[in-house]
Amino acid sequence: MMRGKILNRRPESNRMHREDTRASRAIRALGVKPRPRSGASAIEFAILAPLMLIILTGVVEVGIASYQAMQVQAAMEAGILYATQNAATIVPPISPAAVTAIQTAVTNATGTPYITATPAPLAFCGCPSTTAGTGVVSQANCTTACPDTTAPGHYVTVSAALSHQTIMPYLNLHLPATLTASSTVRLQ
Repeated sequence: MMRGKILNRRPESNRMHREDTRASRAIRALGVKPRPRSGASAIEFAILAPLMLIILTGVVEVGIASYQAMQVQAAMEAGILYATQNAATIVPPISPAAVTAIQTAVTNATGTPYITATPAPLAFCGCPSTTAGTGVVSQANCTTACPDTTAPGHYVTVSAALSHQTIMPYLNLHLPATLTASSTVRLQ
């Protein structure tokens, strides 16, 4: 056990400062004056802060646009869900009451304001494509058989749209001005 001897326990920062001082002495011994370092951090911050702010604003802008696009998609899906649940009332030609009901389902589906059911919901008779996997439906007369001799089905197309307002238009992010979603589903 060591008595009477005080151990020198300095924090790591003091040790680094001491080494920095040794380096400064060595530089001064060579006849070179060290440059003053005061204010360097402020200058670096002044240069980088606007760039970081522009990057942050761009990230926020893309995030808002992505969120709004998801809300438009959800609103369109709500209109499709309403149409499939009330398929008996939505037969071609679609009644004004059914159009209004689907539009109300679209606009009230999310908490996002200004979502519209544009263009208006459309009900039609159609025949599925003869090419497998294309998902294309051609409009047909409701009383005439399809080319594959099956009866035409009843379809509805629901769309939703939202006008996107940018928070910083001069960033030139090339985001769409109007976010849209549309889907066609067979009712029967």
